Amino acid sequence: MNVVDSCAWLEYFADGSNAAFFAHAVEETRKLVVPTLSLYEVFKRILQQRTESDALQAMAVMQQGTVVDLDASLALSAARISVDCKLPMADSVMLATARAFGATLWTQDGHFKGLPGVRYRPMPE
Repeated sequence: MNVVDSCAWLEYFADGSNAAFFAHAVEETRKLVVPTLSLYEVFKRILQQRTESDALQAMAVMQQGTVVDLDASLALSAARISVDCKLPMADSVMLATARAFGATLWTQDGHFKGLPGVRYRPMPE
């Protein structure tokens, strides 16, 4: 199972230099878990930078995976992870979701560097 962090989705959709690194996780939709927070973050950023049509197309791709709501159990797990790993709220929700599903978290966000269960690729300079 795979969870793709919002920054990795954006890199994939922009066909950035790390897009190929994330492609397998994104395109293997049977094993893809998508936190609703990722939908929010990706939709918002694409809407700011491109068009609503582009943002909606990205949502259609993302929703091919299993979309997971932030429920009470996941929220409490994310809060614990946030304290333990000193992660911001959104990052802790991504990691909590990955852990709840026994998934690998794919990201280029430096907050995750060195954490278990994470496939990290640094952002291009």
